[in-house]
Amino acid sequence: MAKKQALTVTFIGGLGEVGKNMMVFGCGEDMLIVDAGITFPRDEDPGVDIILPDFSFLHENRDRLRGLVITHGHEDHLGAVPYLLKEVRLPVYGTSLALGLLEDKLREQGVKLPRGSRTVTPGEKFRAACFEVETFRVNHSIADTVGLAIDSPAGLVVHSGDFKFDQTPVDGKVTDLGRLAGYAERGVLALLSDSTNAERPGYTPSERTVGRALDEICRHAQGRVLVTTFASNVHRIQQVLWAAGKADRKVAVVGRSIERTVEVASRLGYLEVPDGLMVEVEQANRLPAAGVVLMTTGSQGEPLSALSRMASGDHRRAEVRQGDTVVIAATPVPGNERLVARTVDQLFRRGAEVVYEAHRGVHVSGHGSREELKLMINLVRPKFFVPIHGAYRHLVRHAELACELGIPERNVQVAENGAVLEFTGDRVREAGRVPAENVMVDGLGVGDVGGVVIRDRLQLAQEGVVVVFLVLDRKTGTLAAGPDIISRGFVYMRESEELIGEARQKVAELLARLDGRDWAAVKGAVREGLGRFLFERTGRRPVLLPVILEVGDGQ
Repeated sequence: MAKKQALTVTFIGGLGEVGKNMMVFGCGEDMLIVDAGITFPRDEDPGVDIILPDFSFLHENRDRLRGLVITHGHEDHLGAVPYLLKEVRLPVYGTSLALGLLEDKLREQGVKLPRGSRTVTPGEKFRAACFEVETFRVNHSIADTVGLAIDSPAGLVVHSGDFKFDQTPVDGKVTDLGRLAGYAERGVLALLSDSTNAERPGYTPSERTVGRALDEICRHAQGRVLVTTFASNVHRIQQVLWAAGKADRKVAVVGRSIERTVEVASRLGYLEVPDGLMVEVEQANRLPAAGVVLMTTGSQGEPLSALSRMASGDHRRAEVRQGDTVVIAATPVPGNERLVARTVDQLFRRGAEVVYEAHRGVHVSGHGSREELKLMINLVRPKFFVPIHGAYRHLVRHAELACELGIPERNVQVAENGAVLEFTGDRVREAGRVPAENVMVDGLGVGDVGGVVIRDRLQLAQEGVVVVFLVLDRKTGTLAAGPDIISRGFVYMRESEELIGEARQKVAELLARLDGRDWAAVKGAVREGLGRFLFERTGRRPVLLPVILEVGDGQ
């Protein structure tokens, strides 16, 4: 009997982190990409706008790429697609809402969907070279989310997508349990499953519980109600619209990303918007406070988001007023807690009542908790198990859970970004590594800000900069003028005249021992000698920039 072909899964992003999800399935000469998401910068990434996956592996194998499948419309799963399609052209498959949101992003960047791209509906099968892909519906915090059953000559792999088991979803469409059980009957080689809530016991509450909390707030608030959530959370947006309608309040939307989501989701039929409910922000500002709901962006405390600017009184179209009720219908993404806390404080200072605590019921997770993760494993009954989508501790906890349910430890693989896992009929192993670095997007630059630049920015932020101007005689190499020293972010010049004077003297002494015609030696000596002097005097290590000018004809 012929030996089955091996299947590889290469993880470009999404392991050991929340965001930047991207993996590549490989079999023979064919490769299929699943998701291409972004993540957002951390405190240690100053000036960076977003972070992309590393496309190096895809460039090297561009002739083998047969398609890209998007599981749903969240930024951490499709936000990198416009950048990828600028470099690699391949057909994109996704549900109607996912492709609708994607096309809106592509238009912004002047990119078109490649030929062969198409919408797939939950339960539909399609072929991409040697892969036969079947989508199955799962519940998440955005409509039209699917998992994937990827069949190849090596066997069937189930990718859970981002999921939870919500028995009363907002749109009434529950996870396709029958289809999941059917895969188990066929035999599942491997399950790749969402690990985000692997530390959380029990079950994740239904999205409908949030609707009841929003109803109460809209009905009883004396002033305006401002609700902020993830811009792509269509189900949460729908519940805000329903709650506002029941309370006889008009709704206005503030923030570009949420405005786009409302427009796309309404056009595609994923939002039910009663006639006369929506108004422009300017009209809402003229209405009685008790008759208004504002939906806005900024649930993560992003400094440039609409809510943050309203909280600081810096938004040109809307403001937070005394007596407003602000509902933060989201939990902070790990790393954003400080930003959210600062925004909450600013809102309280402006006289608003802020509802942000988890026990108030204004947010539930879109990811399954431990009992739901168990149910997914028991439904699918895979031979091999790989936890995906989560911080490393989440992956480890999910792997432990799989072992508790009877999957042999040797068949459970915890991987990290860059890993290439190889599945055969009888084993899974790490078969190699590929580049999987963070690619920074800063303004219009993609990838031109790397580790060295980030380290310089952090040092500038923490220690400041000292610029040393030297005017040297071109002929003799001696000091013709200066040295002059300018400091930014290091010391206040007027209050540190004595220190700056001593620093000038130190530089002059260094130059007296050097041939000023050797610029490299001069700059090196200034950086080392002055740097040591400043550290001894201040305990700080500012960035030192020697600038040399020459005078004289040199004849």
